[in-house]
Amino acid sequence: MTKEYNKLVRDKIPEIIIASGAVPTTHIAKDDEYRRLLLTKLQEEAAEFVEEPNQEEAADILEVLNAMCDLMGWNMEDIQRLRQEKAKKRGGFKQRIILDSVEE
Repeated sequence: MTKEYNKLVRDKIPEIIIASGAVPTTHIAKDDEYRRLLLTKLQEEAAEFVEEPNQEEAADILEVLNAMCDLMGWNMEDIQRLRQEKAKKRGGFKQRIILDSVEE
């Protein structure tokens, strides 16, 4: 029986499937498909984190973000610097401020 997935998986998943005695069918994504499936994977991982926040799910999100940055030619240090600059200008979320309304 064949089960269809058509989803992006981690690099060692085909080896793990083979070791279990099953036979995977795979292909290598071109940039457009890879980008689309990375975004889908990011949504999937974020939903899993929302469902059950834990370090493993956070690590999965970071893995997808790292892959997306590699694809886009972005450097994670640059992303971190941008995050810090934005936090300096607009703050972070440490004070837990809730904006209830703004009267104009």
